[in-house]
Amino acid sequence: MRKDDMILISVDDHIIEPPDMFINHLPAKYKNDAPRLVHRDDGTDVWQFRDTVIPNAALNAVAGRPKSEYGLEPQGLDEIRPGCYDVHERVKDMNAGGILGSMNFPSFPGFAARLFATEDADFSLALVRAYNDWHIDEWCAAYPGRFIPMALPAIWDAELCAAEVRRVAEKGCRSLTFTENPAALGYPSFHSEYWNPLWKALVDTGTILNVHIGSSGRLSIPAVDSPPDVMITLQPMNIVSAAADLLWSRVIKEFPTIKIALSEGGTGWIPYFLERVDRTFEMHATWTMQDFGGRLPSEVFREHFLTCFISDPLGVRLRDEIGIDNICWEADYPHSDSMWPGAPEELHEVLTRYDVPDADIDKMTHLNAMRWYSFDPFQHIPREQATVGALRAASADHDVSIQSRSHRIIAPEEKLEGYRQRARAATAAAAKS
Repeated sequence: MRKDDMILISVDDHIIEPPDMFINHLPAKYKNDAPRLVHRDDGTDVWQFRDTVIPNAALNAVAGRPKSEYGLEPQGLDEIRPGCYDVHERVKDMNAGGILGSMNFPSFPGFAARLFATEDADFSLALVRAYNDWHIDEWCAAYPGRFIPMALPAIWDAELCAAEVRRVAEKGCRSLTFTENPAALGYPSFHSEYWNPLWKALVDTGTILNVHIGSSGRLSIPAVDSPPDVMITLQPMNIVSAAADLLWSRVIKEFPTIKIALSEGGTGWIPYFLERVDRTFEMHATWTMQDFGGRLPSEVFREHFLTCFISDPLGVRLRDEIGIDNICWEADYPHSDSMWPGAPEELHEVLTRYDVPDADIDKMTHLNAMRWYSFDPFQHIPREQATVGALRAASADHDVSIQSRSHRIIAPEEKLEGYRQRARAATAAAAKS
């Protein structure tokens, strides 16, 4: 397949929320308590929510910046591409990057919206609903066929969470962001019956549960004096734990049509994981009393789990061992792992290297995403206008040049010291918990 003929739908990108997102959707009685973006005298932007201040409003939004500016988060919206928070500019960036469709995870509320779990349950629910309505009715609706809507959960209450899944499903939203480890956030684990109302709502509405790396709030923490490369290398490890936790859980057996996406988890590790779970079943099922109805765990995994990759040449090469119907591509815009705007070139090089047939390319680049998320962009956009080549031709004058956007030059030594300070704080917090 020619590069320009590919159709790309990314199942993992990110929004840097705009300052006015709550204006049209939060009940009037809560307006004064709504999270607000505050521009400080030092040029930084922070989200302030009652007594809580969330720094790094532009979390890891480094797309279009030189790699020398990676390593310390942008401190304000004026240091990032407008496409991070402006939907019109986002679509221009998507066009220039050859990307037809995108599913966008939240930033400042956290992947599981734990920030919105206040002492006031009514206010908490109003925040979640306001965010979801803004995301579905403004961000996604601005360009039909370009975005897969994703909802935040009411993480603090399984019944409310289930009701919100059903409410947004009526709006056409079939995707829910969730945590990879609810117990790490102080809630019952995946193995508890507490979450049964949520699982039932998901299967009743055909909604996908998306567990994103880092969504437990705890990345794998190496030794406090280790270099940051260790932490970056270990980032997918929590998603491996979540996959094992869910695969062996009662959820899969009692809700046999549930679907789960392992977002930004990569794919190269999965063939070994599947060998390991089958070996575990073979050796230990007699005393652990696991029963998959005559099937192997690897077969059950392929029925329930969607895997996602950015580049991952090994995963592409081993796609048949993973399951070609269970793989989706992701761009991770605007984060540092993103290949934007050169994603089609890098992806095509990998696909060509392993002589991937057109049918497999189509599944991984868009057909699987459309099927899993009940998303049909071609109701709104003719297929011939949806290819990499056609989208780029429509935005030929859009500036995608690499530009320095930092207000000040930060030496690598200062970045490393900032990392070490955060690592020590994270280690101390983990020890207390």
